[in-house]
Amino acid sequence: MPSYPQEPDRATSAEPALEGAARPPGEDSRQPGPPPRPQATNDEPGPDAAPAPAVDQHTAAMQELEDRWRRALADLDNLRKRHARELERERTVERSRTAAAFLPVLDNLELALAHADVDADSGAVVEGIRAVRDQAVNVLELLGYPRHAETGVAFDPARHEVVSVVDDPDVEPGTVVQVLRPGYGDGDRQLRPASVTVAKLE
Repeated sequence: MPSYPQEPDRATSAEPALEGAARPPGEDSRQPGPPPRPQATNDEPGPDAAPAPAVDQHTAAMQELEDRWRRALADLDNLRKRHARELERERTVERSRTAAAFLPVLDNLELALAHADVDADSGAVVEGIRAVRDQAVNVLELLGYPRHAETGVAFDPARHEVVSVVDDPDVEPGTVVQVLRPGYGDGDRQLRPASVTVAKLE
């Protein structure tokens, strides 16, 4: 039986692929590999850039506490000044109220002295009343309300209240002739003006 020459097996006779030989297109895409590294842009720092410095939260907290402390000191100083003003105002109002309540006592003493008969029997009583009156006047003066009962002075609308007018040729017109009720205090600390009789103006 004749024998025919056999063709060499393509699978076994193929020469091994040379290292570095070109591969069919698309073959590399089937091989696993690391993902491509993103490129750095101008707006975002790259992975190799140095990290930004962290904010010192401790220093910020200390600054905030110091600011609060300074504001608290300022508020306390303002409160202290306001309290001092209010306290002085309350003292002035209370002093004025007390002195005003004391005025009727003085008025009664003045009337008692004006209508008392100075004789051998009542002299001691009159002197006692006068001493009490003088003591009360001194107390008011110490509180800041001096007594005004001067005659022969020019009429002052800030200190005098005209009750009557008399025609007295011997006295200069507009002069206080008689004090019917003394006044106490001056200016914005006046309890009341003096009630007076004034010489008639020409």
